[in-house]
Amino acid sequence: MTYCDQKCALITGAVLGALIAVLGGILIPVGNMFIENTVHKETVLESGTLAFDTWTSVDIAIYRQFWLFDVQNPDEIVSQGAKPVLVQKGPYTYRTRFIPKTNITFNDNFTVSFVLPAGAIFEPGMSVGTEEDIFTSLNLAVAGIYGLLDHKLANLIFQRYDATLFQNRTVKELLWGYRDPMLNSMVGVFYPYNNTIDGPYTVFTGKDDIKKVATIERWQGETSLSYWNDTYCNKINGTDGSSFHPFLDKKKPLYFFSSDICRSISAKYERTVNLKGIDVYRYMLPAEALASPAVNPDNQCYCTNPVITKNCTMAGLLDMTPWRGTPVFISLPHFLYGTSDLVQAMTGLNPNFDEHSIFVDVEPITGFTLRFAKRLQLNMLYGPSADIVLLNKIKNYTMFPILWVNETAVLDDETADLFKKELISRMDLLEGFQIGLLTVGLIIFVSCTIGLLLVCRKQEKSKHSFIK
Repeated sequence: MTYCDQKCALITGAVLGALIAVLGGILIPVGNMFIENTVHKETVLESGTLAFDTWTSVDIAIYRQFWLFDVQNPDEIVSQGAKPVLVQKGPYTYRTRFIPKTNITFNDNFTVSFVLPAGAIFEPGMSVGTEEDIFTSLNLAVAGIYGLLDHKLANLIFQRYDATLFQNRTVKELLWGYRDPMLNSMVGVFYPYNNTIDGPYTVFTGKDDIKKVATIERWQGETSLSYWNDTYCNKINGTDGSSFHPFLDKKKPLYFFSSDICRSISAKYERTVNLKGIDVYRYMLPAEALASPAVNPDNQCYCTNPVITKNCTMAGLLDMTPWRGTPVFISLPHFLYGTSDLVQAMTGLNPNFDEHSIFVDVEPITGFTLRFAKRLQLNMLYGPSADIVLLNKIKNYTMFPILWVNETAVLDDETADLFKKELISRMDLLEGFQIGLLTVGLIIFVSCTIGLLLVCRKQEKSKHSFIK
């Protein structure tokens, strides 16, 4: 091959390599735009999209695991004012959210309305015992009357019915209800639950603005709450936690509304974890969400009882009385993030971050929640009273834990494989093709350029030799 032929071939190769590299570079933003458009289309809540199919499906099992506290020294507490000694037992597991959303109605303002039917099915194979296991627990009716009625009147009622501070009840009775002889009505931590509904909800479809997809516009027909006597605390902010907008920014918190605690709350990015071959962002409930108003002034409007909360300096509690109408207090299990006095008031509590914190694992491209653990503890209050004989020996106000629950779900293997096939694999293929073109083009360009320089240098040397 002549010098001219070599030079022409190398120049052609360099140009071709440059064109291939440029093509690879051009495909990167084009490919990203294609992915973004596809994701936006598939995450809108409308018939036929992946988001809608997932949103309406009940294929992924959601479980509620309950741990109940058994009182070991009820007589000593009442007769001597002794510190309660508790033993935790669980889980007692129920499958929930197995009934599809109903009354799904699309509205003209890019929203969709629906209700969530409630139901619970006991899962013996996932439980440590049966629903007939008996626990010694705080008398729910006594604690309720103590927190609501004048104590002299309460004492008359307690004495008439020979009420006790603690009682023996089965798991099924404590959770789902029993007829209390003193109130002559049904009482239970979650009574009523089966055959009830949550909602109605109205959420944005994201059709007009994908950033608003799944964000709640109304709950029970209202755009805000009315329980907290404050505009900030009454805001309904975010989604229901089952999904968020696509293309998450880990620097920004996620907001969601929980009807279980009747308030909006935020979660912060903690780390990226691998879930069945899928990278997900883990968001955690931060300690400041339940901090005292002295630490987090935003929580001032949740402090409804300055006496119980020691002038709003107590952390880790949310008073649900304004919403439920009964003196119920929500916390994280074992009073995680709570004031130390709450834990030290009894024996048997051991707050643990890994076991008792709340988190959601969200796939950052689609905004789909692929795993979550919502852990809450239900507590009621009893304390000293000069007018209630039953409580004459009680020395201190005690925030007593009845049980805690872990509501949890994770995508199954089949769904994970489908997700990887339909999204991750295609993205990896496109990215590999883009990088491949860019790499091959650069290699060809650099190789041909170097070759061209060497050929030119060799030709230059030949000319000098010929002159000599």
